[in-house]
This record gives sequence, structure tokens and C-alpha cells, in this order.
Amino acid sequence: MSESLLKVRDLKMHFPVKEGIFLRASKFNKAVDGVSLDIAPGETLGLVGESGCGKSTLGRCITRLYQPTAGSIEFCDQDITHLGSHALKPQRQHIQMIFQDPMESLNSRHTVGDIIQEPLIVQNIGDRASRAKRVLELLNIVGLPARSVTRYPFEFSGGQRQRIGIARALALNPKLVICDEPVSALDVSIQSQILNLLIELQQEFNLSYLFIAHDLAVVKHISDRIAIMYLGKIVESGRSEEIYRNAQHPYTQSLISAIPVPDPHRKVQRQIISGDVPSPIAPPSGCTFHPRCPSAMSRCSQDIPHLDSPMADKSHLVSCHLMD
Repeated sequence: MSESLLKVRDLKMHFPVKEGIFLRASKFNKAVDGVSLDIAPGETLGLVGESGCGKSTLGRCITRLYQPTAGSIEFCDQDITHLGSHALKPQRQHIQMIFQDPMESLNSRHTVGDIIQEPLIVQNIGDRASRAKRVLELLNIVGLPARSVTRYPFEFSGGQRQRIGIARALALNPKLVICDEPVSALDVSIQSQILNLLIELQQEFNLSYLFIAHDLAVVKHISDRIAIMYLGKIVESGRSEEIYRNAQHPYTQSLISAIPVPDPHRKVQRQIISGDVPSPIAPPSGCTFHPRCPSAMSRCSQDIPHLDSPMADKSHLVSCHLMD
């Protein structure tokens, strides 16, 4: 892999759970609990896991919408983990985010033109005329007509609203875009259009993506590498084709077995995971997946497995005692 654009090391985001009359933080919600990952220029890393595993929280930590509890975030060889708002402002220009629900993430009282040019105003880029020209250029890039500039978000369909969100994310010519489940709220027919648009934009502008999703079929279409997340930790990561062809972790194997097969005559052996996701406030001891794992051993409830590679080139990492 080429030199990393983004390096995340042992990142943690623990939210205090306040209880009692004095609202003291006696417990912590360990939404992200020691995540490390790298993203190279022009690469897409797919981040997959069940709802509540900490995917979106990790994305918000990387964009510094949240201040991480511990760990480090290095972007373009600069540590941005503890930068204040003033020092962080220039870096925000290069890290943008596309949100899951375009209706919630777009201000319904602002026109599309106002929404797209807002990042330019915040960063003090250009004058009114140049910003208006840039807005029209971005609308054309994402496939919306120029007349959209005076309309409001509620006048558009879900797919069109997501295109507006993408245009806003591209306004500052970012290097990294965090895509937080950008197609999960859309119809299946529209999902493929948005995914193809993201791929075309990546090729045209050499963008890097952290693509967050819970649907492995969607992630397979767009990702170069995939990281599987469970209860705040990465349990497996590797090249996209390697993960789909040779998944090692029982959790990953179950997720892949759940992907629908278009051939009605082909039978697939589903690997059902029993039980519910444990609470991140009181995660299980040892391997956090062991209460639901069909291959759990006695040591799984006692020892925490390390994310290590069974391959010499370290391209495929697995956190499981079955690999020992």
C-alpha cells in the first residue's frame, strides 16, 4: 500500500454515562475502543458492522466532530487529534463528510445555492461571484440542473438530496471524504446511481473514501479494502476480494453468508449469529464476540485476541483465537 493519507492509531471514544442525583459519570459507553486503520490516497476503505458497533462514531472522531478520549489521528503527516478549533479550520477543508440522511443534514430553510456555498464562506474562499460560479459547477458535477440553485431541499427526491450533500462535501476540494452510510436511506434503484457517482468522482478528483455501511454487498461494489467492526473494535480487515473469498473471523463469515444471492436455484448455507449485540457500557470479557460465536473456546471468554495477520505481507488482519 502507498504512503497513508490518514493514520488512526488505537483510537478510543468513551462517552460518560451519568447517573444519580449529582449526575456523576460512573460508567462509560465504549463506542470506539482501540481502533487502528490507514487510508492511502485515492483508496476506499469500507467499514462494515451492525448498527451500534461504533462505525459512525469513528467517522465523526476522524472529522473531529467528536474529541477522542484517547489515541491519535494523523492526516497528511500532521497530528490533528488535539488541535483547537482555530488550528483545525484549515484541515477541515481537506476532510469532509457525507451524512446518512440527506433531509436531516440539509438546512430546509436554506436554498441549495446557500447550502453548497456555505463551506466556501466559512473558509473565506472567493467572492460572491466566484462562489456562485463554483455552486453551478458543483451542481453540474453531481448531475443536477442549474435551476436547482434557488430551490429548497424538500423540493427534491431522496437521491437528489444526497447529490446536494455530495456537492457540498466537494465544495472545498477535499482529499478525504467520510461517507456515513450515504445510500442506506435510499431506494435500491437509486443506491446504484449514487455509488456509481461516488466512484466517478473518486477517479476524477483522486478522492479517498472511508465508506461506512452495514451492507457488505454495497461495500463490495465500491471498496478497495474492507474493515469489519464489532462492538467498538476492528475484528478483521484486508483487501476486498480477499475478505469475500477467504473471510477468517466467524463474525465476518456470518455477514458474508447473509448477502442475498441473485440466483433463486442456488442454495447458500447461512451462518446465523444467535443473541443480540452486547452493551458497549459493559462489554463481555476476553473476545467481545464470544457470547455469540459458534466456535468459541474457553480462552475466548478470558483472553483478548490481538489483531494480527496469518499472512506474511500483513495484508489480511484477524482478531480471533482460532488463528493462533
